[in-house]
Formats: sequence, structure tokens, C-alpha cells
Amino acid sequence: MSSFGPQRGRTPKGTRPGRLSPASSLIGGSEGGKLAEYEEIAARAYDGFVVRKDLVGQVKGNAIVPSYVLEFLLAQYCATTSETAIVEGIESVRRILAKHYVNRGESELIKSRIREAGQYRIIDKVSVSLDETHDRYNASFENLGVTNALVSDETVRENDRLLTGGVWCLAEMSYVPMGDSGAKASSPWIVSRLQAIQLPRFDFNRYCRGRSSFSVDEWIDLLVASVGLDPVKLSRRSKLFQLTRLIPYVERNYNLVELGPKGTGKSHIYSEFSPHGILVSGGEVTLAKLFVNNATRRIGLVGYWDVVAFDEFAGHKRVERSLVDTLKNYLANKSFSRGDSTITAEASMVFVGNTTRTVPAMLATADLFEALPEAYHDTAYMDRIHYYLPGWEVDIVRPELFSRGYGLIVDYLAEALRHLRTLDYSGDLDTLATLDPAMSKRDQDAVRKTFSGLAKLIFPARDGEPEELEELLRFAIEGRKRVKDQIIRLDDTMAASGSHFTYMLGRVDQDRYDAARACTVPTQEELDYPQYFTSHSDANERGSGQRGGEELSDGLPKPDGVVDARGDRGSASPVFDRRALLKARAIPRRYKIEPSMGHSMPDILLPYLFDAAEIQIRDPYLRKPHQIRNVHEILLQLIQHADAARLPRVVIETCANDEDGYRAKQEATFEQLQQSWGQFGIVIVWSIVDPFHDRSIVTDTGWVIDLGRGLDVYENFTWSSPFDPRITLPHLRRTKEITINVSREDPADA
Repeated sequence: MSSFGPQRGRTPKGTRPGRLSPASSLIGGSEGGKLAEYEEIAARAYDGFVVRKDLVGQVKGNAIVPSYVLEFLLAQYCATTSETAIVEGIESVRRILAKHYVNRGESELIKSRIREAGQYRIIDKVSVSLDETHDRYNASFENLGVTNALVSDETVRENDRLLTGGVWCLAEMSYVPMGDSGAKASSPWIVSRLQAIQLPRFDFNRYCRGRSSFSVDEWIDLLVASVGLDPVKLSRRSKLFQLTRLIPYVERNYNLVELGPKGTGKSHIYSEFSPHGILVSGGEVTLAKLFVNNATRRIGLVGYWDVVAFDEFAGHKRVERSLVDTLKNYLANKSFSRGDSTITAEASMVFVGNTTRTVPAMLATADLFEALPEAYHDTAYMDRIHYYLPGWEVDIVRPELFSRGYGLIVDYLAEALRHLRTLDYSGDLDTLATLDPAMSKRDQDAVRKTFSGLAKLIFPARDGEPEELEELLRFAIEGRKRVKDQIIRLDDTMAASGSHFTYMLGRVDQDRYDAARACTVPTQEELDYPQYFTSHSDANERGSGQRGGEELSDGLPKPDGVVDARGDRGSASPVFDRRALLKARAIPRRYKIEPSMGHSMPDILLPYLFDAAEIQIRDPYLRKPHQIRNVHEILLQLIQHADAARLPRVVIETCANDEDGYRAKQEATFEQLQQSWGQFGIVIVWSIVDPFHDRSIVTDTGWVIDLGRGLDVYENFTWSSPFDPRITLPHLRRTKEITINVSREDPADA
């Protein structure tokens, strides 16, 4: 490694890593100024293993490499809080990347350098295959384009993961012309030296000593920052979701599913974070690639990697039946068959994919696993999942969420997690609490594995307080309950085992376990959407739109049919009552309003927008932020009263703002509107088109609303306080003169 730069923990020109100085306080941290408390502690406790997370973006350039590769290099030069050393280190890393990283488009240039120099160092992804004809190993370089480089048997034995999937390496390449004596058969390329990009040594005792310097909150913040996110911008629950994504790295044979909207960073942890995990496309894996190739007898991915993650797992995919069956057996038994023999493996399995519908829509008509390929929409497969991570609760990854502060170097943390993988903390649960004896063994095992994983991450020295560990237990129970609830929806036979997810603190004999006094753990969707979280007896009626009780003519349950979070039928819901009253106002009419207060555009339009699957808004003057906010205010009213399972698609057409600098602001505001509402199930499609005049709102239910002057109906007002009620209450603003005509067409003719 010395040929590439200084050793770990050493910085150029005698700077002292981790020493906080007046200069270092100016470089940022999580608040963009003074270092956060957890950053200062990390600099002292993990001297030489801390790096600024935003440096990866600064040095990456055109190098298409995982973050852990770049941090591996940054660790040699920038593991310090000294601003001067960081600036110098960044330049050193940039020079190394410019000189040694193989850009695919410059592969021939690098080949030429190797030939001319005879020997040259490169950074590339390397895989190895056995050439049975010549009884040797051939190395393939992904970007260099060389597929037949000779590599020694010893090198392969020391880095067996080269045989599957490929590993990023620092390699020293030699070129020996084919005609030269001493050159082996048919290849001029020789790998003289190869080093996988990962930490060579790890001291677990030091890792635990460093952890003892942090409070629980500070340590969680450090872990979140280490994976590249700013902990200041995330809630406690969001942070725990990010840590849950790491459990497959610390638990053997852990099975995790995460389904949710696009853009939440589901695959990042498995492609960029650790050299011990591999991300494969859900549609590109085969039985031979994943488990064993019967022809070559070569073990597949599960035999070489700690974590195998399936990306883009959701959707309509054709899947080998044999793959599904073998996978289900592996998820349950940690083994698979090859001929007459059975092979065990320790790889954890992660399945990530995108959902296309909102949670209430899935609960009302199907289940939370509906996005899975048909072959995997199987209760036998689902029952082998230890945790369902609700991706719809995970923050959309926006630029401001990325950390600009300090965190542990990725490969150091990756090695810590790999060491923790050899330990088992599930027994700690027995001293903390007793799980419901009615809970099935699979349910209990899943809870124990998740609890163990979270405990390893947050309390590696096993020193958590009971109240701190109870939080992890509840979090673990919730994720498995989410799985079981969906299984019961789909399979009547599974209902017999019940959904018993309670616990009592302390050790309790089974015959003394009192379910009435035990602590219950609901899932978040139970609390958020109780009207769709029906009992099992009602589940068979969901396909007909029934949710218990009779329905109103508009498909809404009567008020006495509302179910609360405990499953009890409660009092009438004011939301549904108000909705019925508002809908009664939806009649063709003409509105003529003189300039005055007391009129709210959202209130006027709302009755006509119910039950629409698509709402088209045409207004040439949705240009400035306050004009676009008028759309936002209409949606605020709509989402409060609409059926959460049937939220509309909103199509907006407007014209460009040609004022200097405003076109970019207009587009940015629409993107913010689109992203914000997309998280809550309202899809917004917007476009800027050629100038037009007519302003209207048209629904697929037949309503045509001619808007006259459009949505920009309020007089400008200046507010000097964020508490001005006019900001949130449109009827307190003064309107301009308004004329609105509402008519009804047959939707079939539209």
C-alpha cells in the first residue's frame, strides 16, 4: 500500500490527525460551522479513522467507483480535522485517481502506459475465473477491458471473492510480450501484485472503547453520518430505519425486505457502503449465479459475500421456479442442495424494490407485498422475512440530507460490522423481556435477530440500559408484525397462528404470562390508517370495496363503521361527515365574487374534486412561488377529505415566466411541489407549454370548471410575521373580482 501513499492514520507534513484547532472549526461539521459534539468525540476516540463525508463528492469526478473505494484512499490522506491537511490530501487523492483509476474511455491509453513502462499500478474492479484448458486463473479488469491477465494461485487463495462478483483492487500490472521467454501461454498481461480495497486489520476492543465515549444519541448520529446522511435532518425513527439497513451486515442469514417509493436510497447501502456486500439486479440473478453451478461445481454469491441484495426486486419479472424454491429453502434453513449434498452459507439476503401506490391504497385493495413479482407473492416466502422496512417512511434523499460533517471511514466501519457478525446478542433479550408465548417460533426468531442486530450496532459492548434496549425490542417487533399482518391477509391457514406481538418486561414463566397486562406493539400503518386495517374476518371483503358495515352511495363507510387503532368501533368520524356535506354542494353553478374577504378558492373547488382519479389544471399564470402555492392549498384541503386509498393524479399545464432568473425558480418550485406531495400519494405531472389563455380545471368525473382569471385570485399582501393567519387561511385574504363557471359533462364523452 505504501506505493500509493501514506499508511492509515498518517497525514502529510507532520499534521496531527484528530487534533481540533481553530482552523478546523471553520471547515464545517453537521451544522456547517462549529463541529457537532459527536464529531469532536469521534476525532478523539477514533483518531485516524474519521473523515469528512462530503470529500467523496469533491474527489469523485468522473470516477465511477463505490464510496468505500474513495474513502479508502481519503483515509490515507484526509483522516484528520486539520483543514490544511485535508486540502493537501484531497489534491493527493485527485492525482492518484487521475493517474491510476482506469476510466473505461481511456482503457487503451492505460494499456499503452503498462506496455511502455513494463509495470504500472491501476485501480479497477477485478474478477477471476479458472481456465481449465491451461489450468490457471485468468483475471478480468472491468474498465481496463483485459480478460485474460495471469494471476497467481496464491493471490486467488488470499482473495477468494475474486471468483464471484468481482472486487475493487489496487493492482500492479505487468506486460510481457508474447514472444519473450518466460511468458506463459497466450497472454502478455500479468498481475504482479493485487490488494483488495478493504482494511487489513481491525481492533474490536479499541472500537468498543471508542463507543464508550459517546452517549446513545451521539453514537447513533455518528453511525448515520458515517453512511453519508446528516443526522440533524432526520428524526429518531428515520435514524433507526437507516441503521436497520445495516443489520444484514452484522447478522448472519438475516432476511430483509424494503419496499417503498423511488429516491429513498434503498440500494445505496448495498452498492456503495461495504466491500462485503454485493448488489445484483433482481432480474439478472440465476440459480447457478446465486447458489451453485452444477456444471463447474462453483459456489455462487451466497458463499462469498456477507450480504447479497436484490435491486429493483419489485415489478413484473419472469423468475425461474427452481430459483424461488431454492431461495425459500435457503431463507428458512441457511442451506441449499447440490446434487446429493447440502451446502450451508451465511449470506444475508436483502430485497429492495419500488412501490407505485400509497399505503392506504395497498391496504384497501391488496397488501403491502403487492409490488413483489408474482412468483414471490407467496406467503411461504414472506414468512421467511425477518423484517419489513416500510420504505414509505424513509426520507426522500435530497441534496441537503447528505452529510457535510465527519463520520467513521467506511471500510473501518465495515470491518467493525463484519466482526460483530461473528457474535450473537439475541440472548440479551431474555434478560430484558419475555415474548408472548403465543408468538410463533418464526416470529420470535425474527424479532430476536433484529433485536440482536440493532443491539450490536448501538451497544457493541453490550452495555445498553433496559429502557434503551426496550426501544430496540419494540422496533424489532414492529417490523416482523408488519410481515405477519400481511400474511394473515393472504392466507386463512396462517390466521390460526394469530398475530400475537406482545411482551412483558423481565423473565416471566409461560404459565404466568398475562396478555392483558403485556405491552402491545402496533405498526405505524395501523395507527395512521385504522379504517383500512380491518380484522381478518373482514379481509375477504376488501376486493368488493367493503370495509365492515354498510356503505354510503359514494363508497364511503357510514360513520359507525370506522375502526380505531385498537380495532374498536368508535364514534362517528367528523372527516367522513364533512365529506358527505361538501359533496352535496357539488352542483353546476356560476360564482361571481366581488373583491372582498371571506372567500377561499380551495373551499369553492373542493366539492368538485372528490373521487377524481385525474385532475387537469390549465393556468398560464402558475409562474411564481405564491401562484404555485395556490395549487398546494387546494391539495391541502383535498387530502384532508379525500379517500386516502384513491388519491388523484394531478396534471398541470402552465406557461413560462420569461423574467430574468424566474424560469429556473419556476421549475424548481414545481419540482418541490411534485416531490413533497408524491410522498403522500398525490402524483403531480407538470409541464411548461406554449402560451395559451383559457384557464380551467377538468376532472375525469366530468366536472369542467372555467376559472376566469385563474387561481391567482388574491390581492397581494405583505406579512411581517410567520404567525400572520392569512398565510394558512385563504378566506382571511382579500380576493380580486372572481368569475367561475362550473358545468358537468358525461365522463364517457370527455
